[in-house]
Amino acid sequence: MPEYEHKRVEKKWRLHWKEQGTYRVTEDSSKPKYYVLDMFPYPSGAGLHVGHPLGYVASDIYARYKRLTGYNVLHPMGFDAFGLPAEQYALSRGIHPAKSTKDNMERYRTQMENLGFSFDWDRQISTCDPKYYRWTQWIFSKLFHHYYDLKEDQAKPITDLTVAFETSGNEQVEAFCDYEESFSAADWQGYSEKEKANILMRYRLAYRDIGYVNWCEELGTVLANDQVKDGLSERGGHPVVRKAMTQWYLRITAYADRLLGGLDDIDWSDSLKTIQRNWIGRSEGATVFFEISDHTDTLEIYTTRPDTIFGATFMVLAPEHALVKQITTDEQRVEVTKYRNYVKTRSEIERMADVQNITGAFTGAYAYNPFTKKNIPIWISEYVLLDYGTGAIMAVPSDDVRDEKFAEKFGLEIIPVVDKSKYPGATLSDKLGIIINSDFLNGMEVPEAIIAATEKIEELGIGHKKVNYKIRDSNFSRQRYWGEPFPIVFDEQDIASTVDVKDLPVELPHANDFEPTADGKSPLAKLTSWVNREDGMLRETDTMPAVAGSSWYFLRYMDPHNTEEFASRDKIDYWQDVDLYIGGVEHAVAHLMYVRLWQKFLFDLELVPTQEPFRKLVNQGMIQGVIEQVLLQKEHVDGNLRFISADMVEDDHHKYAHLPIPIDFVEGYGSEESFLTSEGIAKFIDWSSGYEDAEFVTPQGRYCKGKTEGTVRFVTVSEVGKMSKSKFNAINPDEVTAQYGTDCFRLYEMFLGPLQNSKPWDTNGIDGVYKFIKKLWHLFYDEEGILIVSDTAATPQELKLLHGTIKKIAGDIERLSLNTCVSHFMILVNELRSLG
Repeated sequence: MPEYEHKRVEKKWRLHWKEQGTYRVTEDSSKPKYYVLDMFPYPSGAGLHVGHPLGYVASDIYARYKRLTGYNVLHPMGFDAFGLPAEQYALSRGIHPAKSTKDNMERYRTQMENLGFSFDWDRQISTCDPKYYRWTQWIFSKLFHHYYDLKEDQAKPITDLTVAFETSGNEQVEAFCDYEESFSAADWQGYSEKEKANILMRYRLAYRDIGYVNWCEELGTVLANDQVKDGLSERGGHPVVRKAMTQWYLRITAYADRLLGGLDDIDWSDSLKTIQRNWIGRSEGATVFFEISDHTDTLEIYTTRPDTIFGATFMVLAPEHALVKQITTDEQRVEVTKYRNYVKTRSEIERMADVQNITGAFTGAYAYNPFTKKNIPIWISEYVLLDYGTGAIMAVPSDDVRDEKFAEKFGLEIIPVVDKSKYPGATLSDKLGIIINSDFLNGMEVPEAIIAATEKIEELGIGHKKVNYKIRDSNFSRQRYWGEPFPIVFDEQDIASTVDVKDLPVELPHANDFEPTADGKSPLAKLTSWVNREDGMLRETDTMPAVAGSSWYFLRYMDPHNTEEFASRDKIDYWQDVDLYIGGVEHAVAHLMYVRLWQKFLFDLELVPTQEPFRKLVNQGMIQGVIEQVLLQKEHVDGNLRFISADMVEDDHHKYAHLPIPIDFVEGYGSEESFLTSEGIAKFIDWSSGYEDAEFVTPQGRYCKGKTEGTVRFVTVSEVGKMSKSKFNAINPDEVTAQYGTDCFRLYEMFLGPLQNSKPWDTNGIDGVYKFIKKLWHLFYDEEGILIVSDTAATPQELKLLHGTIKKIAGDIERLSLNTCVSHFMILVNELRSLG
């Protein structure tokens, strides 16, 4: 073999590893353990693209390194197989998601095996496997049957709570809940079963309630905030509105302090910790109750700046606030209703991010400021969120940027209350300065004034000191088919209870109709024979979100075939937790927050030995690709939908959508020839049926050849961004490895740059890596393919080069500086060749 034949060599070793079970791992107390984990993939139909293996290659290098240095390494892989993307993929192809997901998993595994990863495939799991989600349902049942005891600062059985209620009521109970009324033991005994169940639901860690959600009518499901962009669903670009629905929630707010404190004990990047800290958003302040003129209700607000209360010149409520309908005057009702309908089309992320677009409506009502003794107007605005604090704020335009912009736009009074002249460069948000125009607070520094104002609020009996959190309880319901069924049933009084453990899993029944019902219920609601149990109980028809199965999967890898427990305690005690976790930063406040919550809950139940699931977490950057899009604009004209190009926009009444074009049908990215080919036009027109006279325009405005001017114009736009199947710019690693080999592909991905950085995919440099492998090969074989290794002792110079490189590479691998490792190899090979 005169040249390195990668196909023959790789095929040989893949077969050897499989036959020998090289990477199969068992617990071994004679060795220290090390657990290396990747965020497991959702197996889409498009398979892996070259961006996916970036983290897998890095983790595989580290796992091999740890094995070679004496550790017993757990390095597993599985599939995050439930969720909306899998269901939408199956729907678009007219096949059942169970079949498409199974096929896709097999394809992913084949691709991963071709890439030579040292995964222990005997431990493979899939979140859509009933043997797996049986235990997801079991953990959810545990959450349902526990509450959070503030005295012991941990989860406790709900039965402990009912015993307390039966003996002494709830006045002595210190529990995290949203139930504020007091009752005695006699009261409890007198309540009906339905009343008792409703009260307990306000304490449970998994509970059912009515809340505002992101509802997508076209997809027929609730979407998380990170699945909504510009008022449209990230998947498909469909309109999303805020809608009140009965949903299941996890009371993550009970764990807010522990989630915050735990960040100090783990080796995560500062940026990722900051994202989680900001998401949790702990703050200290005061709750204040303001009287509303001509109403018996009071308006509760939470503020971190009670010292500025003399500068509160108006109130702002979230448009969804329960008091809005009650306090809005007849004169303002039309305007308020119109504004509330507008806000329904806006996601929370948009509402918070859009700092320039100030909007609002006056309710016509007034609140009484007990400090200034003035009635101040009550407005509603999208910049106030219902679920943060109390859903209402006292607006101090002299000391808050958004309040200031709001006051300026609507001509509201601005009273300066903090003099920051002593602190050059201080912003409105900085808690610095001397209090002015504030009666008894005048002359105090801000920190002193905060204490004094809070004490006065408590003295007047209009409020109290309070710690608040920005984080909100996690919505855990989806109105879709392809997900874990809830292990919940309801009796004739709509009282919820869990399915007996012996009856788990509640298997997802087969269905061919995946569309939600007309009233927004899950497709499962149509399966009446499944919903209506023989004992008269009704099943819950919502399914769990995709994050359910990924909230504990790393524990199942420790004992994947156990049929009696989610994992045996002896194996959990051996593997403990994940030593190195590699995955994307985009999961910072979804998956990573859920998994930390579930781990702490299981720790409270003494089922796991550690409170944090991942000791060290590294976010790999993205492999980027060119995104070619059509910029499309649509509007309604005389009741008909027509499309016009973006350059014809003249007002605010048009909606935008970015429609991806498969890159196979695009020529010359960013150039004057950047438009669809004739083949692409045909395919695109078929997709946009009914618009055969569409006119395609290049970014430079040139018309696409062969098309006549029509009512539809499309403009192509090129940019570098995330490589994604949804962007139609994915590049299959199979094609690269077929040409260059797996070793070359893996080396090149590491050589592109630091692991944590994003970098564009460019095969221009891969030839250099391929030549390096050939050079390495020829250190061992001559031009005729004859082995030239001898027993001659290495020279001191050769040993110095070898061991110097080993030292450099060992240090760089420990730091995950893998791009420099490739450089060290290249330098070593060149120097050894120069020595002959």
